[in-house]
Amino acid sequence: MIEKTKSIPFRIAFLGLAIIPFFLLNISIGSSEISLSSIINAVIHPSEETNGIYTIFSLIRLPKAIVAVLAGVALSISGLLMQALFRNPMAGPSVLGINSGASLGVAFVSLSAGLGIGTSAYLQSYGAWLTILASSIGAGLVMMIILIIAHNLKDNIALLIVGIMVGALASSLVGVAQYFSSPDALQEYILWTFGSLGGIVYDQIIVMMIIIFVGIIISVTLCKSMNLMILGEHYAISMGLSLKRYRFLTILAASLLAGSVTGFCGPIGFIGIAAPHLARVLVRTSDHFKLLPLSAFIGAIAMLGCDTISHISESGIVLPINSITSLIGAPIVILAMLKGRKSS
Repeated sequence: MIEKTKSIPFRIAFLGLAIIPFFLLNISIGSSEISLSSIINAVIHPSEETNGIYTIFSLIRLPKAIVAVLAGVALSISGLLMQALFRNPMAGPSVLGINSGASLGVAFVSLSAGLGIGTSAYLQSYGAWLTILASSIGAGLVMMIILIIAHNLKDNIALLIVGIMVGALASSLVGVAQYFSSPDALQEYILWTFGSLGGIVYDQIIVMMIIIFVGIIISVTLCKSMNLMILGEHYAISMGLSLKRYRFLTILAASLLAGSVTGFCGPIGFIGIAAPHLARVLVRTSDHFKLLPLSAFIGAIAMLGCDTISHISESGIVLPINSITSLIGAPIVILAMLKGRKSS
């Protein structure tokens, strides 16, 4: 048991270092056939001949790879927070309607001109800030509704059903906005729902990074509280935990993490559920001080891998990232649950 416990930091460090080869593989694969050696040569020895390669690397592939790491880290930690809060392994941004709430916020901003609210001028001027604010508020509102209902519901299955219903309600409101929106705004929003890690400039990455960093800091401070909650609310309260403060900070962190990713990249499913599952299967521990970095690294690797797979096409077509994460994430969750039950 002691040997297994000592191996956990090694596994965390190994996964952290494993991000590097996945990162390099991601920037070397794209619609244009550019090898990693060509990219390194363009960075080290810039010239007129390598100017095009450097431009593709610096303006397209590098930002996309950075966003993949940020999105994977944010979604996995957000999923871990909600699984700890609800004490339900199936809790996650997509299952509990958080993505739908964030999508509703973005739809309100991007499609509101068709409803006569007229925020299009503000969207052109403050697009990045409005998108992240709207998505975070939408995600936070859905989390608040689910938490209020969860206070009166003790059945986890019923809570999941409530989350699905709340997500369906948010989706129906998005449908109303889509019906009255202009064709151009509607097409832009539909493309956003497919999910994409590209097209995000460095200014937006900085905004996204700041929001995610704040969410991570809050999440780290909650690790002790999450460990106490494993033994039940009554035990946690007897140990001095304030449930109201814990729930508020968890909602805040999860909303910032999931909302920021959804705002910039669109709704991305299953990473928030799959990464914590894999972390628990890999280390067999309930210590969230270890599960949090492990889930974050697994989420980053998963997003880099899914984005790389989405670009593997001879025709140069980029597949929607949301479809890839669902195709890969769903079987992983099923296998992880089966392996965990067999071990138990």
